[in-house]
Amino acid sequence: MLSAAYRDRLEAYTWWFPIVGRVPYKGYFDFDAAKAAARSFRDDGYDVVLRPSAAFSTLGFFNDPLTSTTLAIDSLDLANTVIHETTHNTFYAPGQAAFNESFASFVGARGAAAFFRSRGEPVAAAKVDAEWEDEKVLGEFWTRLAASLDSAYAAHPDSKQARIAARDTVYLEARRALISDIAPRLKTIGPFYAQRVQLDNAALLARRVYAKNLDLFDRVYALENRDLKRTIGRIISLAKSYKTDPYLGIRTWVGRFAGAAPGS
Repeated sequence: MLSAAYRDRLEAYTWWFPIVGRVPYKGYFDFDAAKAAARSFRDDGYDVVLRPSAAFSTLGFFNDPLTSTTLAIDSLDLANTVIHETTHNTFYAPGQAAFNESFASFVGARGAAAFFRSRGEPVAAAKVDAEWEDEKVLGEFWTRLAASLDSAYAAHPDSKQARIAARDTVYLEARRALISDIAPRLKTIGPFYAQRVQLDNAALLARRVYAKNLDLFDRVYALENRDLKRTIGRIISLAKSYKTDPYLGIRTWVGRFAGAAPGS
């Protein structure tokens, strides 16, 4: 999966496809072609991240395969991945990549935990829950980092060189915060992650696509008494009603219960 972003502003390069609309990533079946495209973007001055993808969805138009790469992952990730991709087949909001992927991340995690509990495997379910909590911690960190970058760029509107220098300073501080503040809070991700994880605009925006406002989905989950089926139905209904901004629909609905206890 290839993602690219401009270095002097927090903006992803996007591709347009029929049905799905504009998306900030492109998948390849030919690894050499993917590497060549990544080199081309780097040569043009973009930040680039090229990463493997265990599975893909055709949004229900075709029967999606379980590839050898998918079957090679452990059972926890396999359950999460299959449920994630099935979510895309169930509902996909055109042109809303961050909402679609983050919603599928929520359903994949909560669905996988429910799956293992239904099979009498509480240890596996607890591990999935812990992984989801780590994803939320990181999601909040990426959100704060994005806000810091936007501020740094805004402070230098007339100089591309100054904007890039400012962003490098922000990423240096982000690395320190990851190591000292975030890594000790993570329960399922080792400390080397904070030291080695790629930090640039392409990597940040790619992560935010899958981890935007994750806690908001959990707030709906709590208000629906942790009934996953009802939660999924509620979120899809809200997204259909707020096509240009599904998150606004969710925030509006959640806001009606401000100050109320979950489930009330």
